[in-house]
Amino acid sequence: MRDWLSHRVVSSPDDDALIRAEDGEAWSYTDLDRLVSETAGRLVAHGMGEGDRIGVLTPPYVGTVGLVHATMRIGATFVPLGEELTPREIAARVERTDLDAVVCAEATEPTATDAASRIDGVPVYSVDDPASADVTAVHDVEPASLDPPEWSFEDPLCVLFTSGTTGDPKPVPLTAGNVYSSAVASGFRLGVEADDRWLVSLSLHHMGGLAPVYRSVLYGTTLVLREGFDAGGTADDIDAYDVTGVSLVPTMLRRMLDRRGTLSDSLRVVLLGGAPAPAELLERCRDYSIPVYPTYGMTEAASQITTATPRQTRDRIGTVGRPLFGTDVTVVGDDDDPVAPGETGEIAVSGPTITPGYLVEAGGEGSDPSDGPDETDERDGPASDSFGVNGIDPADIDRSDFGPYGLHTGDVGRFDESGYLHVLNRVDDRIITGGENVEPGEVADVLREYAEVDDVAVVGLDDDTWGERVAALLAVGDRFPPVAPDADSADGVPAESDSTEGDREPADPGSDGSGSADPGSDGSEQAAEEESPADGSAEPSAGTGVIGPSPVDEAAFLAFARERLAGFKIPKTVAYVEELPRTVSGTVDREATRTALRERGADLRERVDARLETAGFEPADPTEPPEEQTPGESASEGADGAPDDAADDGETDTPETAPVGDIIEDAEGGDGFTDDRGADGSGNESGEADDGGTLDEDAESGDAGGSGDSDDRT
Repeated sequence: MRDWLSHRVVSSPDDDALIRAEDGEAWSYTDLDRLVSETAGRLVAHGMGEGDRIGVLTPPYVGTVGLVHATMRIGATFVPLGEELTPREIAARVERTDLDAVVCAEATEPTATDAASRIDGVPVYSVDDPASADVTAVHDVEPASLDPPEWSFEDPLCVLFTSGTTGDPKPVPLTAGNVYSSAVASGFRLGVEADDRWLVSLSLHHMGGLAPVYRSVLYGTTLVLREGFDAGGTADDIDAYDVTGVSLVPTMLRRMLDRRGTLSDSLRVVLLGGAPAPAELLERCRDYSIPVYPTYGMTEAASQITTATPRQTRDRIGTVGRPLFGTDVTVVGDDDDPVAPGETGEIAVSGPTITPGYLVEAGGEGSDPSDGPDETDERDGPASDSFGVNGIDPADIDRSDFGPYGLHTGDVGRFDESGYLHVLNRVDDRIITGGENVEPGEVADVLREYAEVDDVAVVGLDDDTWGERVAALLAVGDRFPPVAPDADSADGVPAESDSTEGDREPADPGSDGSGSADPGSDGSEQAAEEESPADGSAEPSAGTGVIGPSPVDEAAFLAFARERLAGFKIPKTVAYVEELPRTVSGTVDREATRTALRERGADLRERVDARLETAGFEPADPTEPPEEQTPGESASEGADGAPDDAADDGETDTPETAPVGDIIEDAEGGDGFTDDRGADGSGNESGEADDGGTLDEDAESGDAGGSGDSDDRT
């Protein structure tokens, strides 16, 4: 096959390929093909071609879309570089991916030239008129004649970087087959209609923004392109251009609803990823018939892994649905064996959408065929030794994160009895307090149900006695009282990190540069947070960080938590913010969360005089006089009359030294498919069809409509 646009222009020459939201200017597939042919010819004239890796550092505009298809037309690999990154970070990515050239624009030329100056031998080209003598204009040469090369599904189409959840971002090569299979799987789940228009306001160097660029050509649909996100403008563009689909993170959607009340009824799909979708937000969308599809995805899976339809989320709070067509998802334990439905473990994924592996660093070691067969089976997709075309070599690929059930994603989750996936948190976010394992995602899911809380981030803080203690940052929206400003921020909330570290990528969760500014901004509010020592000895500087009364009824909140969580899972430290801090990819900034909790966190027990003497909570000071026992209250009961968690087995829950345990090392990856899970928790396909039939949904709802029908919007 040739590049996908070459095939599309033959079948749909006059259909709209692209609309620029800024002014409504439209390009037909013929127009786009002409732009791409000219750009591709100029790249070839400059010496670029088949097998090269071309880094692209340009804004999310029409020219970037042209470069996406032009690199495919000449047989090169597209490597998007993040605009918000510093020259040092760009240089590291250029070197890590061994780029043959970097293409920039006027706005990004200073960053590109600074980055290139740190590396020998990487030429820089600009699609505009260069300001620097070290940069060559792409249009300085006439287009060369070009015979587009043939592509196979094993050829590397693009290289994207992970969000760097637990370390440096990893370069992920995605093959033409990965991206094609993802488009097919997404089409099965979301449906494709002839008049579809997908709005892209996310960064094109994340998969959530880039995937629609490829898919629209495969589907023959229209791409509506915004240069960044702002709540009101994005909502207005959806209405103005009759947009039928859009990818958002929950914060973006909430701001759009706050600004406009509802969204256009032209929408058929709102793909919501990058962070858990709060129940109140989903309920709000149901009230206005907004068709929200919560999804779980990541770079390594070329976008979506699982996606829930609006109907599926009605009675399954917190689910991200069933895996997509063609891919297996398995939840495995520490022994790498599948766990039963309802039990938590690490999510492993395999199938045709999954990357062949990570690019190793220059001079590093990848997969060595002499080491014997890979510890994967046929469900992992093509074996690493089949990738030797177009500049990728088995020796350049690291598959150490693959196991018997595919790529270990580094995410903790569980399947329910009906085969619906619930994603809790990263493996490395797991909290070990007093020897007990606590999954932050489980605690956050429970606390989000409390009426006065909009969203929750749960992390572990160092604790001298218990190793770690559970801490929760509660987002309370406009209930948040004024705070005393600090040196970092005008609102008293620590400035958010500009790092792309966070939890997962999804339907690319956005390009949010800060938690207080709209996602997709230019990233000017970046402020990297350095992690301060957390020895548990510092006293909170301002209690919960608010002036005046608490924004929630803390006694009721604590009682709510005690009814639903074991004592060692209840947050010991709590602080409040208006909105959770987020990274540029829209995920919770966990280091900024820890900073806020260290600086302004308080122990609710001290505020409401609650006794929680279980793992993760310090016992009462033995030097204090014993509490007065009221008549009829037994010694095994707490102050609220409930049995103390530590009293029922006669053993103490106060170890002298709490074992912390080893944190499982990060492994990033993922995609998936199944309809019902077997008893072993594996992701093998069952008899029911979730895509293309929705038999289970029809039986549950009595509705014969598919997942894309208007029935899902009620």
